[in-house]
This record gives sequence, C-alpha cells and structure tokens, in this order.
Amino acid sequence: MSFDRAAAQYAAARPGYPAALFDAVEQLAGRPLRGARTIDVGAGTGISTGRLHDRGAQVVAVEPGPGMAAELHRALPHVPLVRGDGNALPFATASADLITYAQSWHWTDPDRSAPEARRVLRPGGALALWWNVADPAVPWVAEQDARLRRFFLDEAGAEDTSAHGSPLRHRDLPPGLDFVHRRVPWTRPVPLATHLANLGSHSAFLVLGEGPARRFLDEEREHLAPLFPDGTVEEAYVVDLCLAVR
Repeated sequence: MSFDRAAAQYAAARPGYPAALFDAVEQLAGRPLRGARTIDVGAGTGISTGRLHDRGAQVVAVEPGPGMAAELHRALPHVPLVRGDGNALPFATASADLITYAQSWHWTDPDRSAPEARRVLRPGGALALWWNVADPAVPWVAEQDARLRRFFLDEAGAEDTSAHGSPLRHRDLPPGLDFVHRRVPWTRPVPLATHLANLGSHSAFLVLGEGPARRFLDEEREHLAPLFPDGTVEEAYVVDLCLAVR
C-alpha cells in the first residue's frame, strides 16, 4: 500500500514496456494476445494493462491499492477492474488464458499465489512474470547503482537497489511449472525530472521518508546533469520475462 500516496507520480514517471516484450509473450505462450482472456495482477496504475488491452487482450486488472486503482480507472475507464491480489484471485477455476504479473510477483506470497495461478489458468494457459531492470552494462547506470547501494546502506543499514528493479532470482519462481526465460533490452528518453520521479516512486524511497529521499534525488540531479546536458536521460532497461504454460 506504500505506492498509494505516490500513485499519480507512479503513473506519470514509471517506464512502460516495449512491443518486443509482448511479441515474446505471444511466442512463448503459443497464442496471440488478441482475444486472450487475460488477468493482469498487481496492475498498479495500468501501465501493463493498457498495453495488453492495446494488443487486443480481453484483460481484467486486479489491484489492491485504492489510490493505484483510482489512477488505473482514470486512465482506462473501459477496462474491468477488480480490487484484490494474487494470493486469493477472485476468478473461477480454469477461466483464464493468460495471467500476467508486471513488476508485481515479488509482492505476493508464492505459497498462496502459485496455486491460485494454476487454479485459475485453463489447461494450456500461460503465467507470465516480468520486471523492468535498469541495465548495469550501461556505465552511468552502474555508477548510479553504486550510489543507491551506498545511500541505502547508510540510511537503512542494508544495500537496496530496488529502485533499479531487482534481477529475477529463479528460486523465487513458483514450483510445478516449467518456465522459459527471455531478456528484452530497450531504452526510453525522458526528461531528467521524470527520471528522478521514477526513482522516487519506488517503495525503497517511499518507505524511507521524504527528507532522505529528497536529499538523494537532489544530489542525483547534480550527478546526472553534466552527463545529460540537454536535460534528456536515456534510460536503459532489460525486461526479465519468465513464462510457463500450464
């Protein structure tokens, strides 16, 4: 629920997903998104929901937070929205062709959410989990990653780079399903202010408090301004996608 108070910031600043990701979902699932009965769990402000809808999926969004759900409904008023979470999906058994978790599987209890996904998927349906992860092969991203680690070690007593997205740990995947892994690189140019707002919309900053978060983001502006003199940051990502067919 920490995202609720930053829902508008989240909607405005967070990155979307490239078309190549949804091409990969279709390829690995063995069916087109068009017409697929799809449940987008932990949908947040609807970033992935909207792209699934644009690809023709018959998508229903599932989101527990009232603030995030309100942003989703404003952006996608014609998309069905259910308040709930992946630990107890409010859907009939064998009713979905595709269940997606964009940036959200790690917020579930896998001991509950994995059986729920298997229950709701029809035979031959697919579970797709994906995360945007800042690409550490890009030098300025790696340098920012090191600053994030130092900052959270000083402020919270532990390294935390979740503002860059967390690379998938395969031991966190639900058991009993045969996952295929795909990595999809992409970039997006954004104003420096949007990049900083994107960082600040992550839970690590939201739970830390406004003072320390603002101090880091102000210092980060000073680090990045000389690297991007025109004020446009080229954010570099790799989408970590894991998909399993039931």
